[in-house]
Amino acid sequence: MMEVLIGKKLGMTQIFAESGDMTPVSVIQAGPCPVVQIKTDEKEGYSSIQIGFGEAKENRVSKPLRGHYKRGGVGPCRVLKEIRVEDPGQFKVGDKLDVSLFEGVERVHVAGVSKGKGFAGTVKRHHFSRGPESHGSKNIREPGSVGLCATPSRVFKGKRLAGRMGGRRTTVKNLELVQVDVDNNLLYIKGAVPGATNGIVYIQKP
Repeated sequence: MMEVLIGKKLGMTQIFAESGDMTPVSVIQAGPCPVVQIKTDEKEGYSSIQIGFGEAKENRVSKPLRGHYKRGGVGPCRVLKEIRVEDPGQFKVGDKLDVSLFEGVERVHVAGVSKGKGFAGTVKRHHFSRGPESHGSKNIREPGSVGLCATPSRVFKGKRLAGRMGGRRTTVKNLELVQVDVDNNLLYIKGAVPGATNGIVYIQKP
């Protein structure tokens, strides 16, 4: 059973129920994802399929990849992802997977690259409390003492310090799937999903 689709985050909106209740949702354009290649245990040693998403210009794709897409009878894609499957025989090269795979599904996992926020201090990055602002204190938003004494005379690895925040692959689990629009290949997912607008996300069944 296919459990992953590639999509693009279009933004957020609201859905109103008949009772008048409002639900904030993220809109994701998921698919159609063409099957570019099928790998089997006999040939490659494991079972998987490669699916693509989005259109790309030929001059933006390397020559080996152009041949790879041509063998599959598929145009160049913006994203190419390999997904493990138990039974690759249920797919054919050239098949297009769409949001109909998620009809009847109540919860989904969504993975994407979170928004990059640049270099951040400990208060913003790790929610440290700040120091006192009175009596001439200058330790307001600084991390304070983090090192150890003569033994071992260093700062341990993994210490929560200032550094680059965001811009990492993040998965938000068990988000509620509110609506599936098969005609327009749209998924309406309750709440915020990782990534910026027009960012690539991966939607998976729990």
